[in-house]
Amino acid sequence: MKSSRLIQVLLLLQSRGRMTADELASELEVSPRTIYRDIESLSAAGIPVYADRGPTGGYQLVDGYRTRLTGLTGAEAQSLFLAGLPGPAEELGLKEFAAAAQLKLLAALPTELRTRAEQIRQRFHLDTPTWFRGDEPTSYLATIADAVWEQRRVRMSYQRWGNQTVQREVDPYGLVLKAGTWYFVGSGRTYRVSRVLALEVLPETFERPGDFDLARYWTEWSEQFEARMYGERITVRMTRAGLDKSQYLLRGYQARVIRETAPQPGEEFGFPTESTRHALADLLKFGADVEVVAPGELRRELIETVKAMQDVYNDAKLRAWFR
Repeated sequence: MKSSRLIQVLLLLQSRGRMTADELASELEVSPRTIYRDIESLSAAGIPVYADRGPTGGYQLVDGYRTRLTGLTGAEAQSLFLAGLPGPAEELGLKEFAAAAQLKLLAALPTELRTRAEQIRQRFHLDTPTWFRGDEPTSYLATIADAVWEQRRVRMSYQRWGNQTVQREVDPYGLVLKAGTWYFVGSGRTYRVSRVLALEVLPETFERPGDFDLARYWTEWSEQFEARMYGERITVRMTRAGLDKSQYLLRGYQARVIRETAPQPGEEFGFPTESTRHALADLLKFGADVEVVAPGELRRELIETVKAMQDVYNDAKLRAWFR
């Protein structure tokens, strides 16, 4: 731990210039006395660090002393700072390591790139979870991540859809963060981390398939998942206003299918849905800008729903009239 902290002291001085013992202690969550000892250790190791006395004093490195990364362009440095996700790093148990890595990067950049990187960090923030989504329990996320790195098989109790609990032994190939939700890929299947009820890392290791590409797998699996999820088709017509509304009233896959189908106003087209029950809720958002052509059962159910709504509002008018 001390060697790691000494490196952090060095990099803080390199990236920020003069810092007091209190500032260093606060940054590293140690006592000022520990910082005094660290500075002595750095000096003994030949690091050119010196102290300025007085109210504006502090520790700093001799001008020109740097530890540099080589071959890093300005655009590459900027992209690394844009990729910093403190939330996921914390969930994985890597918050301190991510902060240390970013500090090393910042300290190693030339002055002009370091200024640019600081500006990017102050002007861009990546927030991965979707709106109105509560935090999911990810109790076993860090353990799964360790198993992924060490290529260790895991045994788990897993809650499937419908609250059915199953037992699985899985070779975890990788982790994916999608819209704030963690998934892990194992043995050709995808599991949601929040649905893991119990987990044990087994002593057995596994060989990761040489041709397995996590990004390619996730893209293909996502496309298949969406196609299965919205496997039913109903026939509808929409007005121009309805077609325009579809891009913000519907979820991503449905909106994308309509956009790619590019129907004309009043033209019949296949509307993707999970079920007629889901379709009823989705289509009511459009009001009079959509007409269900088929199936007839859904058309009748939509008509009955609209009539029932009309009755509610008519009754309200009557009650107001006699009040």
